[in-house]
Amino acid sequence: MKIIDIIKGEKPSLSYEVFPPKTSDNFDKVLATALEIASLNPSYMSVTYGAGGGTSEYTANIGEALLKKGVTPLSHLTCISSSKERIQQELQKLRSKGIENILALRGDIPDGMNRDGLDYRYSSELIAEIVEFGGFCIGGACYPENHPESYNSKTDIENLKLKVESGCEFLTTQMFFDNNILYNFLYRLSKAGVDVPVVAGIMPITNAKQIKRICSISQTALPQRFVRIVDRYGDNPLAMKQAGIAYATEQIIDLFANGVNAVHVYSMNNPDVAAEINKNLSEIIK
Repeated sequence: MKIIDIIKGEKPSLSYEVFPPKTSDNFDKVLATALEIASLNPSYMSVTYGAGGGTSEYTANIGEALLKKGVTPLSHLTCISSSKERIQQELQKLRSKGIENILALRGDIPDGMNRDGLDYRYSSELIAEIVEFGGFCIGGACYPENHPESYNSKTDIENLKLKVESGCEFLTTQMFFDNNILYNFLYRLSKAGVDVPVVAGIMPITNAKQIKRICSISQTALPQRFVRIVDRYGDNPLAMKQAGIAYATEQIIDLFANGVNAVHVYSMNNPDVAAEINKNLSEIIK
């Protein structure tokens, strides 16, 4: 099934992300985790793709296993370190496994990489390549608080428009912890004429150590009420996990209530977190 048909439906869409192992000896464990989350019957599940395509085989195999369990997979595909030949091979692989949905990403730029002469410098170029290949529903990433490399909000939205014009059918946001930031972002997108569906990305913070890394990656703002939760419960792992899940649940309920009908949870390969969120929203997502 195509993701665009899922997220445009009347029923609220709640999906989860898993990431493949870096080495083959952990594959069975991660696959079991993915299938455990799949047993919650999410709207779909995304499977990430390692830098430089290092986990591409695992990404495709997990996606295929999810499909066999009746869950629609969304396979990530990055391009910054890839050749056109490699991308064609990856597309053929995904097609052969019956995967119909791709989240097209540039990917993180390796330290010291010279971007001159690369086959792909931007995700919009990858999106156009996938469109030409044909047969896939294509999503892209967006940052409600601007991409870290963007000069300003205007430039950021212009780049998103280019993705959409290249063939991107929906956008998935980076994590955020203040829903007002998303609502403002959606207003700016609408004003700029970007009218594809936007899936809200939510990350439940279940331990205080996640905060530093999250802020360095996404430069997201932390509301004071969230900071106070971390200050109060950060030294108590069980309490922090419970509070983090409750905070994420509250965000999701508010999003659904305000017309954002698709939410993607960055559950960090943790079936317990996914199960608790599903339980908290059981009547809402019926």
